[in-house]
Amino acid sequence: MGQETASWTRLRAVELSGDASAVEGPLAGYYNETYVIALPDGFSGGARWKCREPRRAVLWFDRRCFASEDELLAALAGRVECVPEMIGVGTATLQRFIDGRTLGAGHRRGTAIPGSCVDELVHTFRQLAAITGGTLRVERRCQREDRPEEGDSAGFLERLVCFVEERVYQENLDSFGALFRSLGIDDDAFKYLRKSVAGLAPRPFCLLHCDLHRENLIVDREGRLWVIDWELAMLGDPLYDLATHLYLMRYPGWQAHQVTARWAATVEAVRTGMSRGAAEDLPVILAFKRAQSVFTDVIRQALTLRSDALSVVRAAGQLRQVLERGAEPLGMASVPSRRQIAASLAAWQRASAAGAAA
Repeated sequence: MGQETASWTRLRAVELSGDASAVEGPLAGYYNETYVIALPDGFSGGARWKCREPRRAVLWFDRRCFASEDELLAALAGRVECVPEMIGVGTATLQRFIDGRTLGAGHRRGTAIPGSCVDELVHTFRQLAAITGGTLRVERRCQREDRPEEGDSAGFLERLVCFVEERVYQENLDSFGALFRSLGIDDDAFKYLRKSVAGLAPRPFCLLHCDLHRENLIVDREGRLWVIDWELAMLGDPLYDLATHLYLMRYPGWQAHQVTARWAATVEAVRTGMSRGAAEDLPVILAFKRAQSVFTDVIRQALTLRSDALSVVRAAGQLRQVLERGAEPLGMASVPSRRQIAASLAAWQRASAAGAAA
């Protein structure tokens, strides 16, 4: 890449490294543009580091709580063992690059993961459970109304429903409203959703990662598990973190039960009441996750459509599964067929292209 077309982030990475040929990237990632660099000899003991900046004009499908991921990770040093090291180099803050592979590279979604990884995940949940709002001195960006009172799990989930309704659905109606309607989704979906997820038991709040999936879990060369991508971390109901983890991991049934049981015993030992009502409330929060995915995945699939028919057919197949999972909590009487979804996507694509050309 020539300097005339290089991004500011890449130029910064080259400057810090001192060797343009040694800069790797950009790495795959939705929220950040990231490069991997080695610092000059003797600076950091041979470790490699991530130089990154948030991507501009990116749609956020999840609420953010903290003003800076870097500040959060620095505050977690010594408190959460799986967090990569942070260093300052001049005005730049760099995160250590974990040399290894994602958990998903060796254990695809839907399959079991090694017991040693479960052990480390449970240990991470234990450490997160001990971190409360009163003990975490990091600037927060979320509004006051998005900070329910300590233990108000129902209020916590209601604010997440509001985010999906207002920031994901309503703010994108001009671009995707016709597509949503053609798939059988309208404003009434949120009335059903609120009924579906009402009445959670109160639980003490703690720090949540909120995005613990296989591509955010890195196994290094010594077999140690690391957790990356803390952009979506927030303070709230600990059961939400477990539900999100289970939803994203797609464990086989027996391992999902194992992880759930170990999570409950672990967090309850940290603070009494953290697993209160888990048996009844976990299915409720999982229903919210299924409903949330309908809105985020419709937009994501539409935005990544290519012009060929095969792309539309593949997207329709994926959305059919998403709609089937989210139909009940959204009150959908029926789910359109794969062919109907493909027709809706193609019509949206044509209308979008026509609008751009106008």
